[in-house]
Amino acid sequence: MTVFKEGEILKNALFLKALEEGFDDLRVCSPSDVPDVGVRLQEFLKKDYHGQMGWLAERSHWRSDPSALWPEARSVIMLAHNYAPDHDPLEILHHREKAAISVYAQNKDYHDVIKKRLKAIARWLVAETGGEVKVFVDTAPVPEKPLGQAAGLGWQGKHTNLVSRGLGNWFFIGSIFTTINLLKDAPETDRCGSCKECISVCPTNAFPRPYQLDARRCISYLTIEHKGPVDIELREKMGNRIYGCDDCLAVCPWNKFANQAKEVRYHAREELIAPDLAELATLDDRGFRIKFSGSPIKRIGRDRFVRNVLYAIGNSAIKKLLPIAEGLKNDADSTISEAAEWAAERLKIL
Repeated sequence: MTVFKEGEILKNALFLKALEEGFDDLRVCSPSDVPDVGVRLQEFLKKDYHGQMGWLAERSHWRSDPSALWPEARSVIMLAHNYAPDHDPLEILHHREKAAISVYAQNKDYHDVIKKRLKAIARWLVAETGGEVKVFVDTAPVPEKPLGQAAGLGWQGKHTNLVSRGLGNWFFIGSIFTTINLLKDAPETDRCGSCKECISVCPTNAFPRPYQLDARRCISYLTIEHKGPVDIELREKMGNRIYGCDDCLAVCPWNKFANQAKEVRYHAREELIAPDLAELATLDDRGFRIKFSGSPIKRIGRDRFVRNVLYAIGNSAIKKLLPIAEGLKNDADSTISEAAEWAAERLKIL
């Protein structure tokens, strides 16, 4: 009884520390609470749904078993950080001369924001208990979403993202592995019911069936991870989405419980809510790096970014953008020059 009471006190103090650091929720599970994650991952890989993301296969041993990542870990602390917008992210899709950028990338890189706060909580936990800790934010082979469901942070919806009853699906996930035995929370149950809004809205039919994602058809994957030209059939469906895609997230009914992010560094920069395609297409490497300094967009580089912008220009049906496409036909990057050719020809016929 004494051990449980002490554990309860520690858990409550840990939760309050997380709130103090700006997190919106905290739950706990053990590394062994996701026994089926390996089977699900192997099915995903066998179908080649991962596309060019070779690291998923290369690190599948760790991603299949969180215990293998750090055998000494006894508890996994899962944390949610809200980044919900104060505007409708789908409204921009009606303005073809503008670029649609995923909500999470409209300001600072969340890795930088969250990791510092996770480390602060980890230091506090070490000071309180003497245990060991390791922190992760989407940069190691950690199955964050299955662990998040096991801990009760939310459930993996039909779009495969984590959904929370209190936060909707606009939140980042951070994790702290520790050698301390913490009181566990009950896992969350699936509450999607018969809803298929996220499946129906997908412009590229990237969901073969509910709860399965074929990344090769996902616009987020195509604009961020995919190297080289995108299949013509898919680029026509990308519309003006040039970095990521929020469609399946935006239509989730559970978002009615979401409030705008408290973290001001997640609030959209005015110039990234609806930037002009014409301006973005003319960025050189230096201009690109300056404009997106501190942004997650910076990591894809100028060439892949301009490729995406040219696809949006080709889909725009706005003739005044033709000179922009024509001017990039001789770009040093072969993927950009091909995209420019495609965009120019498409503008002539639309």
